[in-house]
Amino acid sequence: MKKLPLGAFPFIYPMPTVIVGTIINKEPNFITISYVGVVQHTPAIISISLIKSHLTNKGIHANKTFSINIPNTRMLKKTDFVGMNSGDCVDKAGLFTLFNGELKNAPMILEAPLNLECKLVNVFDLNGDSEIFFGEVVQTYSSARYVRRGYPYMKKLDPILFSINSNSYYNVGRRIGRAWKEGLKVNISKYRKNK
Repeated sequence: MKKLPLGAFPFIYPMPTVIVGTIINKEPNFITISYVGVVQHTPAIISISLIKSHLTNKGIHANKTFSINIPNTRMLKKTDFVGMNSGDCVDKAGLFTLFNGELKNAPMILEAPLNLECKLVNVFDLNGDSEIFFGEVVQTYSSARYVRRGYPYMKKLDPILFSINSNSYYNVGRRIGRAWKEGLKVNISKYRKNK
């Protein structure tokens, strides 16, 4: 099978769609992004990448906090709207019911199935058009209907996934296997290195 070169693009699939919340001039503001990732498990650190000109960047720098709100597919229209409009022109917070957690200045969206409240631990500027914010998760919130055995349940969360090449949204499909179980089905003796 021949592989085709596609260019130097950040094709990591699927890309989660999240709504980042912060305070700007004492008012809650939100932005929709997909450049988000897990950095480490303990302490729980996540990263978000935002173009420097976004209003949200100013709020994160000023307050040293932000929230990650994971919307579900029922929130698709509002989620897309939040990403299409600037907080300079539109009160995006008015679309949602808001709540605060332990930090008090990282506004979160009640309608979102999962919310991560973060304190800023570092910012990287790679001399491009974006900044990467690293946040330590102070607390995670969810409604009981989205939790199974103490953890968020993917099927119930019904998160929105994003494809940058087609500018399209997708949802999560069915479970196809269990991590750290499927690999046990491979015959390891075929691949063991001689010592």
